[in-house]
Amino acid sequence: MAAGCGHEHHHGHDDADHVKAGEGQQDILFLDVDREQVTALNEKQTGSAAHIIRPYDQRMSDSPLLESDVDDELMMYVPFTGSVRLRSLLLRSGPGHATPRAIHLYKNTEALDFGDAANETPKPLQKLTSIPESSDVVEIPLLAARFPDVQSLTLYIPGCLGTERGVADAHTSISYLGFRGESRLLQRSGPASIVYEAAPRATDHTRVDGTAAGARPSS
Repeated sequence: MAAGCGHEHHHGHDDADHVKAGEGQQDILFLDVDREQVTALNEKQTGSAAHIIRPYDQRMSDSPLLESDVDDELMMYVPFTGSVRLRSLLLRSGPGHATPRAIHLYKNTEALDFGDAANETPKPLQKLTSIPESSDVVEIPLLAARFPDVQSLTLYIPGCLGTERGVADAHTSISYLGFRGESRLLQRSGPASIVYEAAPRATDHTRVDGTAAGARPSS
């Protein structure tokens, strides 16, 4: 413990004790996500993927919720309004059996589908495994050197822990998704003078590419 500090500092949701309500953290990239273009494959409720990316002070809300539909696979396409450098994901999922068993990450890849992901064509930049089972927000570090200039991020979830444990009709669910890092646009030009929150577009997508088309970290 450092001298002059009366308490321990932890990573993840405990950081909230050091910020004012409604402010969030300066390195949480909520305003850098183009939420109007967020899409998902196999989501139970169309448009729910965009809703789980929300302000940091709403991270503990149980609603809205992104749930998988016909099985436990999920895929999300998350475009950013500019180029960002990613350091970690913030995730709240569960209950326990509904927690993703892994998350595969792809950078700047459009029109990816489940077949591509299953065949690893292209290969993911990073596979996150051993996702913690927790009712809190967990922070999952990324290999930051691989994510220095991200315009979009695709997250492929091959299934949930429930399926591995033999839970009947198991589905994946996520209630909060956030990104920690730096906006390269803001570094160049300073903070934007206009702050807004875009409403998600409730259209059905069959591709995770942001366009309507009839729809132990390791490497």
